[in-house]
Amino acid sequence: MDFLLIMLRGGLDALEDYILAHTLTCLVPAFFIAGAMSALFPKDKILKYLGEKTKAYISYPVAVVTGLFMAVCSCTVLPLFAGIRQRGAGLGPAVAFLYTAPATNILAIIYTGSLIGLDLALARIILSVSFASLIGMILSVSFKSEEKKFISSEPAPSISQTFTDGSEKVKSYRFWVFFLILVAILLFGASTLIGSTTKIIGLSILIAALLAIIIFWMPKEDTKSWLLETWSFSRKIIPLLIIGVFAAGILKTVIPEKFITTYVGGNRVSSNLMAVLFGVFMYFPTLVEVPMARTFLDLGMGRGPLLAYLLADPVISLPSILVISKLIGLKRILVYAGLITFFCTLAGLIYGFALTII
Repeated sequence: MDFLLIMLRGGLDALEDYILAHTLTCLVPAFFIAGAMSALFPKDKILKYLGEKTKAYISYPVAVVTGLFMAVCSCTVLPLFAGIRQRGAGLGPAVAFLYTAPATNILAIIYTGSLIGLDLALARIILSVSFASLIGMILSVSFKSEEKKFISSEPAPSISQTFTDGSEKVKSYRFWVFFLILVAILLFGASTLIGSTTKIIGLSILIAALLAIIIFWMPKEDTKSWLLETWSFSRKIIPLLIIGVFAAGILKTVIPEKFITTYVGGNRVSSNLMAVLFGVFMYFPTLVEVPMARTFLDLGMGRGPLLAYLLADPVISLPSILVISKLIGLKRILVYAGLITFFCTLAGLIYGFALTII
């Protein structure tokens, strides 16, 4: 009975931590951004850069660079992924964005370099960008026939009527101001490097600017469409996130701390694989994985398995697997999760081996 209570408490604590620390400042802005992408963003612009028919040398760099500036975790990125996918992004570039956004955001890389070491920070960003593009391309090729059906089922691209007041140049300018303010709110809210006073002032200014745009620039029908899309994403994804975070919290109470030093202290295939699986089951929001990694390192975790953990933990988790399977299907999520596990394990093994001969 006591064990069940401990497990229940672990799940509730995980939910409490996530809701208090991340829902208001990270997840809520992410849903609003996804709603804006789906309701307001001109589909032809997304297709131009991220569409399945776009040249890979254009779509994948755009997806990766976009992800670099999103300080989000593997769960917060989900509504953004759903948004760009729904607006016509190809599977490969969309997956590259899905991988890159939580794995290589600037805050996480800087934090890794300062707390753990520049070597791991550089390895993390280089390998994450490489894996994001490679996994995206593999998925795109593997499910090419299904993607053709997805593309053909979508309506023909058309210029959005967003902020209809004057020329296309004016409309584009006003949309980007609106969209960049939403992104700025997400970045400010997610940052752990900004003091609370500065964060409150900055968010207050940004929210006031956003409200001014909504009141004075946006037609009512656009506002309504945006909010309806935001609500649609929220009601589909939030219940699954709650279940996944709760399950991860329970697992955290079940797996003993001694597991770290016993099973991931060396640089074997098994220790690197264990580190990857540990990152998947022990879900931590963005940036939290860095101090956790520092703790694991202090407890005796090898630097190879540590890199494998840092590559996998921000990218994939039980909650994200649950949601992504709903968005792209069971077959695709199994391939996606399998590729991440394989590449992260291999990277940790090679990195750990390289350290022994340098």
